[in-house]
Amino acid sequence: MSIKGKTVIITGASSGIGEATAMKLAKEGANVVLTARREEKLKDLKGKIDKLNAGKALVVPGDVTKKEDFKNLIEKTKKEFNSVDGLINNAGLMPLSYVKNLHTEEWDKMIDVNIKGVMNGVAAVLPTMMEQKSGNIINISSSAANKMYPGGAVYCATKSAVKMFSEGLRQELAPNFNINVTSIEPGFVDTELTDTITDDEIKEDLLSNFQEMTPLQAEDIAEAIFYSMSQPKRANINDVYIMPTEQQQ
Repeated sequence: MSIKGKTVIITGASSGIGEATAMKLAKEGANVVLTARREEKLKDLKGKIDKLNAGKALVVPGDVTKKEDFKNLIEKTKKEFNSVDGLINNAGLMPLSYVKNLHTEEWDKMIDVNIKGVMNGVAAVLPTMMEQKSGNIINISSSAANKMYPGGAVYCATKSAVKMFSEGLRQELAPNFNINVTSIEPGFVDTELTDTITDDEIKEDLLSNFQEMTPLQAEDIAEAIFYSMSQPKRANINDVYIMPTEQQQ
């Protein structure tokens, strides 16, 4: 199925997977709505997309933890493009830490962004998609949703929640409203995500292992997202589990 002319909202679009996905979908002719808190980076990305002479880009800064920001996002998207055909719930945080170190404020932020942010996005787009009887919801989970590791207790819990929420959405929405739902579950990706880690102990123990492997690139995940969205409507890609070749766990 072609995504040309489709309108896709991408959260966390200012860098990493969100930025790469916006470029990929725009190249394929989709209209992309870019949202994140860093407006200048979104404007820079829009400039790159405009030069492609393919899909159009709309910048709407916002915070996924705020329902009012999503309301504004949907209003501006529909005013500009008249529809909402896809949502890429990409915004996320990964401040890994050992539970014993009690980084409780970081736990709260992960829950707010990684779980509540995804749910806020879904709640915002569903009325339009149900009315249209069509749509694609792509939630960026993680390989951490399937396998726990020390230092990742809270992060893994949030990504497991996203995976389970995605399957619940698929069961409810795909058969009744023709809305396909996919959980994307990457291993280690070379993005800014590790920059949110403040726990020195986990940095030493975990990140040293990552430095010894060739990570996935954001463009690899963008390709997986495009694959999921471009299937015929009869086919719902439930999960995409994508790992660096050299990553064992």
